Amino acid sequence: MQKNKLYIITIGIIFLAVILYVAFYSKKTNHNDDYIHITPIATHINGMEFIDTSTCIECHQQIVEDHYKTAHFNSFQPANENTIKGSFEEGNNSFNLNDKVTFDFVEKDSGFYQEPVFKNQKTPFYSAKMDIVVGSGTKGQSYLMWNHTSLFQLQASYFTPTDSWINSPGAPDQLAPARPVLGRCLECHTTYAQNISENKNGNQFHRENLVYGIDCQRCHGPVKEHVKYHKQNPLEKVAKHIIKYSSLSRQQRLDACALCHSGLRTETAESAFSFMVSDTLKKFSFPDYDESSLEELDVHGNQYGLLSASECFKKSNFLDCTTCHNPHKNERGNFDSFNQKCLDCHGTSKNPINCSSDQKEINKMSNNCIQCHMPLVKSKTMKIKTPEGDEISVDVRTHLIGIYK
Repeated sequence: MQKNKLYIITIGIIFLAVILYVAFYSKKTNHNDDYIHITPIATHINGMEFIDTSTCIECHQQIVEDHYKTAHFNSFQPANENTIKGSFEEGNNSFNLNDKVTFDFVEKDSGFYQEPVFKNQKTPFYSAKMDIVVGSGTKGQSYLMWNHTSLFQLQASYFTPTDSWINSPGAPDQLAPARPVLGRCLECHTTYAQNISENKNGNQFHRENLVYGIDCQRCHGPVKEHVKYHKQNPLEKVAKHIIKYSSLSRQQRLDACALCHSGLRTETAESAFSFMVSDTLKKFSFPDYDESSLEELDVHGNQYGLLSASECFKKSNFLDCTTCHNPHKNERGNFDSFNQKCLDCHGTSKNPINCSSDQKEINKMSNNCIQCHMPLVKSKTMKIKTPEGDEISVDVRTHLIGIYK
């Protein structure tokens, strides 16, 4: 009897030890699962996996929250009441395309729609859902719709300076079919979209594989492996499996921005989104214009070309886009910050400021270097027509740093 009792106690102790071990191991495994089993939202053609940017908040909260406020991040978003800038209120929700057609903008339970209506008719010619917003609203917005897996740009857009609905830039004054949206268009507005067409110039994409906006991974590369590694190695202080700007050459840093800020380009790559930061841009595309001609460098979209033509750039060994711009923050309108960037180079004892302008004018400008040396210039390519029929060239700040009258 005593022997049986001892046997039962021994078995009990072993059983309890097994339970404790399994519980501890299970907890440890679940803890690691949070780190290892990260569900990707898209896979790049090179096999690297994108994850939701909100994952980055755990370690980089302030940077991510600041970046959420930038025009870059808000350049491509699902259409909803928070992202669409135009009004759907009666009296402000329409514009006349011509003397025969009016565009109405209607909110329904299923979403937001553009509806062209012919004069003297009540039924819209069609009702097109606005599925995606393109543009942060700084200058304006355009809207895309899905037709199964195909993306199209709708005819009506929103123009911020006049706070009104307008005909999309480049669209005819007549009712026209929605324009197919190609990968190259998306490449400058969102982090990643996977083309499912055999034609690299097709407009068919994985609807669930979109990485909206220009997020962290557009500049630092897909970060799934980075997150996994540092979750498993929380004491590691050296960033692993991520592109660090400090490791890039000056041209690589410039190329990262030039992909979208160097004007129209002809792609030589197999598909859009092939280029990644740290690559050499010339291996993937080349300009559709004469880079040496200032006349061909428009202020809309070619900030890289104008900057590289500036004397400031030519005489510097380090000046690049991030010298003046912090891509993590919304700096629009912060002239004090930008002016300080000028003073960092031109306000030193070795390079003192020698402004030849009239002192009264300098005082009137509040010593604003940017307003004088990087003025707003009317774009030759970005033009819109107002509902009144007037054509307006959009004002864009030039990156050709110089002396202007």
